[in-house]
Amino acid sequence: MSEKSNYVKRTQRDYSMSLKVQIVQQIEQGKLSAKGAQLKYGIQSRSTVINWLRKYGNFDWENQIPSNMPKSPEQKIMELEARVKLLEKQKNLLEQQAHIADSKAIIFDMMIDLAEKEYQIDIRKNSPPGQSNTSENSNKKH
Repeated sequence: MSEKSNYVKRTQRDYSMSLKVQIVQQIEQGKLSAKGAQLKYGIQSRSTVINWLRKYGNFDWENQIPSNMPKSPEQKIMELEARVKLLEKQKNLLEQQAHIADSKAIIFDMMIDLAEKEYQIDIRKNSPPGQSNTSENSNKKH
């Protein structure tokens, strides 16, 4: 008897930045352990979670200083710079997604215009915003 394995090889890129940061925050708040996060989110290796803690967490791994210990101004600046970089990456990603969504909306609008012209039909509703056909139908019944 052979069992089929559901093993799927994943890479760091398979996890969104927001998920990584969320997992790190849950671990730092004591809601999850690294092993617990690995099991809960289906992460293949505990070391992956540990790497995220090193990259995105508040613990100074090089000097082994917990986040609740006072930090030097240099450490605070380094943490803030890392946070700024992370936020800039997230902002750029969101801007790219917004640009794609805007482009799609323009293309869909052009497609509707073309279809209306080509088939000589009104695809868009001509009623003013806020009015729906259901309210008009209910008024006719009374």
